[in-house]
Amino acid sequence: MQVIIHAGAHITDEDKLIKCLSSNQEMLAERGTQVPHPTSYRRLLRDVLHAGLDGGISQETRSVVLDALALEGTPERLILSNPGFFGTPKMAASGGSFYSAAAARIAVLRDIFQGDQVELFMGLCNPATFLPAILAQTNFDSVDAYLGGTAPTEMRWSDMVHRIRESAPDIPLTVWCNEDTPLIWGQLLREMAGLDPMAPVIGEHALLREIMTKAGIMRFESYLQEHPGMTEIQKRRVIVAFLDKFAEEDAIEEELDLPGWTEEVIDQLTDLYDEDIYTIARIPGISLIAP
Repeated sequence: MQVIIHAGAHITDEDKLIKCLSSNQEMLAERGTQVPHPTSYRRLLRDVLHAGLDGGISQETRSVVLDALALEGTPERLILSNPGFFGTPKMAASGGSFYSAAAARIAVLRDIFQGDQVELFMGLCNPATFLPAILAQTNFDSVDAYLGGTAPTEMRWSDMVHRIRESAPDIPLTVWCNEDTPLIWGQLLREMAGLDPMAPVIGEHALLREIMTKAGIMRFESYLQEHPGMTEIQKRRVIVAFLDKFAEEDAIEEELDLPGWTEEVIDQLTDLYDEDIYTIARIPGISLIAP
């Protein structure tokens, strides 16, 4: 069985991916893929992860987890999603590293599904937007206190990726930038579900509806109907063109209001993030989905 682990990160897709995949459940089931509701496993797997970190995984754990999912038979592909797989918002950047528990937790998840083909999917996010947003979900009163004195400019997603690869080199890891999600949404859905690049998917353009004017989305969908059979690359070029003309500015602009975070700081963090993503793309065993 293939087990797809979607581990967030926090504040990226906010469960939109798993909800969109769930809306395709009938079609996916015909292809041997099941998408159980998150409420059937999130608390259970949290408890199992804690137990595994404390004392290891028993041989019965996999059966217990699968029974809780109330699956219809044994699927060929199982998709599980939780932005908390690698920790709470408090743990997302505390101590000056992104998800310091990720390496230990992916090892436990691999042990839970021993004998299965585990794959990890994770969206990354510009620290300039991620840190203020995740800070708001914690009890810390400043970024400095949250990061334990580490400068935001020292934060690197590539450090987390390296730790995961060292802990579980046998688990394929697919990552993407949250900022690119509207452009690559269809590919994300298909790759997580193991679908053909041209397979129809309900909700393929759901994110565009949130950031494009009604007139724009109507024209975009009409254009797709008039030009069937476009490749993913061709669709992305069309999306960029339509967003350039019909984007809802209020929906795509993010307000950052933290003491000391000037435009210069934000630009510096963004440049460092771009360099970090380039570093990640060169790590062996990593698949980066990009526009």
